[in-house]
Amino acid sequence: MTEQALKARGVRRTFEADLAPVRALRGVDLDVADGEFVALMGPSGCGKSTLLNIFAGLDQADEGEVMVDGLRVDGQDENWLAKFRRHHVGIVFQFFNLLEGVSALDNIALPAILGGMRRKAAETRARDLLDLLGLGDRTEEVPSVLSGGQRQRLAIARALVNEPAVLLADEPTGALDSEGGVEILELFRRLHGDGQTILMVTHSAEVAAGASRVVRMRDGRILDDDGGVARVEADDAVMVEDARP
Repeated sequence: MTEQALKARGVRRTFEADLAPVRALRGVDLDVADGEFVALMGPSGCGKSTLLNIFAGLDQADEGEVMVDGLRVDGQDENWLAKFRRHHVGIVFQFFNLLEGVSALDNIALPAILGGMRRKAAETRARDLLDLLGLGDRTEEVPSVLSGGQRQRLAIARALVNEPAVLLADEPTGALDSEGGVEILELFRRLHGDGQTILMVTHSAEVAAGASRVVRMRDGRILDDDGGVARVEADDAVMVEDARP
C-alpha cells in the first residue's frame, strides 16, 4: 500500500476581512503519495496557497485533519511547528526569501545548522547541493548578483538541505522569465525522478503540465484531479465526481 506524504480531510479556513469573511478553503480532501509530483492549479484567490501554507505549518486550519509525513500537523503549537518545518518539509517561495547579505553557501548551510547539523557537515552538504544544482562556482556570491533562475535554484537547495520528506513550492516560476521557468521545472522533474515528493502551487496550466499529476481548485474547493476521483464538499453535502477521462 502506497504511503501518503500529505493528507488533508475536511480542511476549512476562513479569514476575517473588513467587508465579509473570506472562505479560503471549504472542506478540502487531498492525498499526495510518497514520491509524487503534484501541481495544485487554480486562479488567484482559489485557496491553493492557503492549503500549501497549512501543509507547511505556516497557517492553521479552522477545521479538519492535516497529516504530513505521518505526523498530525493541525492543532500543534508554534514551537512544535518550527521543529517540524526544519526536519520534514522544504519550502520554496515565489520571491526566493533568501538572506541577501549572506553567501550562497551560508544561505544553505544555516538552516542545516539550525536543524542540529554541525557546521562542517552543513557546509559539506551545502557544497554538494550547489554542485548538484549547477551553482558550484557561486558558493561565495551573495544572492543579489545572481540571476532570477540562479536565486530560485539557491532557494531550492536551501529547501533540500535537511532532506525533507516533502518539497512545497508556491509559484516557484512566478518571478522568473520563461527561460528561468523552464530551468526550474526541469530541476523539479529531475528531483522527482530521484524520488522527491513535490507539491507545487501554480496558476499556470503550462507550468502545471510539468507535474505528473494535476489537481485543480476553484473557490476554496478541489474541482477535479487527473489522478483519480475528485471530492468537492458543499456546505451541507459531499459530491463525488469521477475526474478521470
